[in-house]
Amino acid sequence: MSDGPPPPLPSPADEQRRIEAVRRYQILDTPKDGAFDRVASLAARIFDAPFASVAIVDSDRVWIKAVHGLDDLSEIGRHPGLCASAIARSVPYVVPDTLADAHTRAHPLVHGDLGIRFYAAAPIITADGQQLGTVNVLDRRPRQATDDQLAALEDLAALVMAELERHLSAIRTIAVERALRSDAERLAQALQRALLPPALPPVPGLNAAAAYHTASPDEVGGDFYDLFPLDDGRWAFFLGDVCGKGADAAALTSLTRYTLRAAAIYDPDPCAALANLDSVLKGEYQGSSPRYCTALFGVLQPEPDGSFTVAVAGGGHPPALVLRRDGTVDVLVTTGGQLIGLLPDPRFAQVSTTLAAGETLLLYTDGLTEARTADGAMLGEDGLTAHLTATDWSGADSLLAVLHKLLAELGTGVTDDTALLALSVPAKPVPPAQELR
Repeated sequence: MSDGPPPPLPSPADEQRRIEAVRRYQILDTPKDGAFDRVASLAARIFDAPFASVAIVDSDRVWIKAVHGLDDLSEIGRHPGLCASAIARSVPYVVPDTLADAHTRAHPLVHGDLGIRFYAAAPIITADGQQLGTVNVLDRRPRQATDDQLAALEDLAALVMAELERHLSAIRTIAVERALRSDAERLAQALQRALLPPALPPVPGLNAAAAYHTASPDEVGGDFYDLFPLDDGRWAFFLGDVCGKGADAAALTSLTRYTLRAAAIYDPDPCAALANLDSVLKGEYQGSSPRYCTALFGVLQPEPDGSFTVAVAGGGHPPALVLRRDGTVDVLVTTGGQLIGLLPDPRFAQVSTTLAAGETLLLYTDGLTEARTADGAMLGEDGLTAHLTATDWSGADSLLAVLHKLLAELGTGVTDDTALLALSVPAKPVPPAQELR
């Protein structure tokens, strides 16, 4: 992971394949993006360094997609030694002192006005092994990088790659839909799918299920959810709802999901993750109409007895429910949490509980509780709780089937999208009765 002899230059055919991969993602010369800028900012904070960037290496230049501390830098020549050399490696590349390294001392960023003395980069690698660019950290003083810092830098590079895949997926979806002259309903459905994880990852000892119910088939909503692993064996999850509908809501949803995942790398504390998102939304929409959201962010800690400790923080969102094995429903009250991205100094409320065998955690957006029943009244949190306690179900998938049926029965009373996320600990099997002797 450190400096050393430079790897051999790629063959012209290999370099051509890499450039084709860069072109495939259609990211060069695109406008600044708050999500990528956030990665650069997090990289700088993790290393306590003044400069960081997300860079894509083109055929004759290094194009800067996002920067921290390098606001006037948009691209540089493809000089060997730093980013142009880092993409030849599949692991982080570190130069503790650029002036002491023959491969870097001639680089313009080293002998120029910036006087860069330290460089660390993690490659942004496609699924088929093509290095598109790097997430970089730079400093004016020689220094070392820790293993934890380099691991975090690799995680950030992986997040950038995931965002590029989503970017490519959206481009392809739109191109196909336009080619087929699809109507607004099909386009909206495709965009909605692009804003949600294609599938939830398997969690050892836990059953997870999610669903998204659209109220209007030709309009993109702003509900979102996700579930992903943390490095220490814990799992993070979130669910929320952004303001508005359509393209603006879709952009805000993408930024919100990406920010929460990136924030969890830096500090997975639930309140800290929501505070991080609040800062990003305020910075991204500064000077324009405020854009805000509600959300729940939680962390699951597996315990030796098979249960899970759950910590959940809320920002203006309906509370999560815990469906206990005795048939009761506990409300995880986070009503002290305030809207995210709107207030000058919002507060976020956190609560903890234990999820034992046979118990399920349910998160939902307000499209469910604000749905109207046959008599015109809102279902409400009390109505939802009453329905759950009066209905037979078992586990996450069964619970979402019950709620899908409820939404179908409410029909036109459902006027807003609904996102659902259920996490259940399987019930322990009951041992067979011993035979009488």
